[in-house]
Amino acid sequence: MRKKFYDTAVKQEKAVLVGVITPNETEEQEKEYLEELQFLVETAGGATVKWFTQKMQRPDRATFVGTGKLEEIKEYVVAEEIDIVVFDDELSPSQLRNIENELGVKILDRSNLILDIFAGRAQTAQAKTQVELAQLQYLLPRLTRLWTHLERQKGGIGMRGPGESQIETDRRLILNKISLLKERLKSIDRQNETQRKNRHQLIRVALVGYTNVGKSTIMNMISKSEVFAENKLFATLDTTVRKVVIENLPFLLSDTVGFIRKLPHHLVECFKSTLDEVREADILIHVVDVSHPNFEDQINTVNETLKDLGAIDKEIITVFNKIDAYQPVQTHPDDPAHQLTLEDFKHSWMAHHNSPAIFISALKKENVDEFRKLLYDHVLALHTARYPYDHLLY
Repeated sequence: MRKKFYDTAVKQEKAVLVGVITPNETEEQEKEYLEELQFLVETAGGATVKWFTQKMQRPDRATFVGTGKLEEIKEYVVAEEIDIVVFDDELSPSQLRNIENELGVKILDRSNLILDIFAGRAQTAQAKTQVELAQLQYLLPRLTRLWTHLERQKGGIGMRGPGESQIETDRRLILNKISLLKERLKSIDRQNETQRKNRHQLIRVALVGYTNVGKSTIMNMISKSEVFAENKLFATLDTTVRKVVIENLPFLLSDTVGFIRKLPHHLVECFKSTLDEVREADILIHVVDVSHPNFEDQINTVNETLKDLGAIDKEIITVFNKIDAYQPVQTHPDDPAHQLTLEDFKHSWMAHHNSPAIFISALKKENVDEFRKLLYDHVLALHTARYPYDHLLY
């Protein structure tokens, strides 16, 4: 009998991106936000085919972009058989319901998309618990849209009652689940705190930075380990700690989840325990992708997050990574000859403002020895201050 073979490959979903340009944002900024959103969609396994933007004083309370723009999006979605529409900001439950009813396809906002990526990347019990907690907190105010099928049943006495009671039942179940997950996280945090106390005698260094700037590649380079590194957002979700030795001087190096703009608040709250490595580190290595056209904004985002974590006053070494991919920046719009080269940037206020700083390419192994020496000097200085009788060993 002849065997039948079926194509089991998952169809790549076609996505449309939607953003609103408010008076305090420029078109260039919104373009950058949507480029990042497109990267998020690609990381989740989708393919972006078109962007839609709308200039407004503020997002429309009912449809986010207004009825006219929503009708334009609907025409394109139907004509091109789009699978998913992704909005660059978090949608309210009523906006989500109205947009779904109008477009008739799957609707995601930025928060939901990030949660989906996090769910696929979580490996440890702690990360999985944190993601599940954040998903339930996101879902809770949006429960009613899951029961809209009851609205289509007309004429039945009492049809509304079971729907309402089911929503209340689900809400109670979710609240109970949230309570259990919070207790589980507290237990995991206590275990992690015990592990950290056992490591207190070593200087602790943490890699921080915007997502996809090369932290995991640097981690592998310095620690000679095999931490997962990929050219996708949030490739690293679980905090990894390795013992590193440079010239007989041991210290602990940790790789943490990358930061990003508009990170959902409930996700930040859930992952604060993961970022304890940042709060308790002695030295922070702030990794910057110097080849990114808007790396200055990324630096500001990371600094704001560090401020929220209470870690901005720690000793920070700035590592400008990916110098192999740096492209000279045109500094005068009418004169292509006016360009900011990498050498110019090294002597600019930005480099001096983020001092101590070093320029490397972790991928091409450029200036790696200088980076190791800089890191060694800073770890040794702290170690000598903390353990003055050990300084003769190094």
